[in-house]
Amino acid sequence: MFKHILVPLDGSAFAEAALPYAQSLAGKYQAEITLLRVIVPPRWPGVLEAELPELIERLSKTAAQDATSYLQYRQESLQAQGLRVTARAQSGEPAPDLILEIAKELNCDLIVMSTHGRSGLQRWMFGSVAERVLRHAEIPVMLIRPKE
Repeated sequence: MFKHILVPLDGSAFAEAALPYAQSLAGKYQAEITLLRVIVPPRWPGVLEAELPELIERLSKTAAQDATSYLQYRQESLQAQGLRVTARAQSGEPAPDLILEIAKELNCDLIVMSTHGRSGLQRWMFGSVAERVLRHAEIPVMLIRPKE
């Protein structure tokens, strides 16, 4: 049924709650898993950005290295369980658009991701990446709400 599952991760325990579900489905359907980490570029007020380009470049490189190391660790852990797993760190924003773009590019047929379960004012203020992915996805999306 599923051949390629995309699992967006942000490095949090909340996001990782989606992994057991993706593992289970991948095992059942012999599907490939792609782990995705979206790296949002650092935002600085215009003056600082103009004055400190080397600092911003260094921070961006560090974020990319951290994301790659994190994904490699997760990838190896899943591969040790006999699953076919690839990992991808991608810089850009907005994150929901990038997730959907990569899902389409890779011909994924399922996205499995966690939601922080914000509601009310928090959801309005911070938005919901999971909600935006769900609303605009052309493929099924499985949302996992981790235990508090």
